Amino acid sequence: MTTSEPVPVAHAPHVPLTDYYQTEQDRQAYLRQMFDDTAADYDHIEAIFAWGTGSRYRRQALIRAGLKTGMKVLDVGVGTGLLAAQACVLTGNAALVTGVDPSPGMMAASKLPDTMVLVEGRAEALPFPDNHFDFLSMGYALRHISDLSVAFAEFERVLKPGGRLCLLEITPAHNPFAKWLLKSYMRSLLPLLTRFVSRQKDTATIWRYHWDSIEACVPPEQVLATLSAVGLIEVKRHLEVGVFSEYQAIKKGPVQAGVHPGQ
Repeated sequence: MTTSEPVPVAHAPHVPLTDYYQTEQDRQAYLRQMFDDTAADYDHIEAIFAWGTGSRYRRQALIRAGLKTGMKVLDVGVGTGLLAAQACVLTGNAALVTGVDPSPGMMAASKLPDTMVLVEGRAEALPFPDNHFDFLSMGYALRHISDLSVAFAEFERVLKPGGRLCLLEITPAHNPFAKWLLKSYMRSLLPLLTRFVSRQKDTATIWRYHWDSIEACVPPEQVLATLSAVGLIEVKRHLEVGVFSEYQAIKKGPVQAGVHPGQ
């Protein structure tokens, strides 16, 4: 009788993509520059990519992960605030939502409520105390972290006992035709469309990079194993339309019966 090998934890989310940068050490500087330079176009192009459904999907994903009114939320990799905006609505108070991102250009391009807090920082070294947030979210930024194991340990650290986590990511479809279709759309058609609607000449590059990092990213099984390895529990993945992965987890600890975190 054979036993399956344990799934290893993940560190770098993918190998260096040398069409864009040469070494892992160059990656963070490259990403910051790319996001700063294309921030003004990001929301507009994302709306085209998602066919206008992105806001509804993000809101439903947060609800599925357990976000409720009154929870104190940290949105990691907040970018222009597309996911954080939905968290502001669901919590009922934008002052309860904090966003953190290494790109000041992306945060400056956001259209978030003035009462929401934005902080420059990285997932691997969150500038917040232990046991501070009821809910932690991250939208499509997993592939941009330098070390998933370090970042996930930080996520666990800043969550309160019983706090919930929701990481959104795009993963290649198992069906070869569906994978080819998404790759053609993200890497070829979308960059072509940006030439006609974007204000920044480098905006097309970010969408080609997005697909290349999606294709090279560690598989969902490794993401789940790494979340479990840092001590999070009830780790699972919810999949929508074959490509939208929602990684969910909870920090160990008692939660008072009938009262969710934040109350």
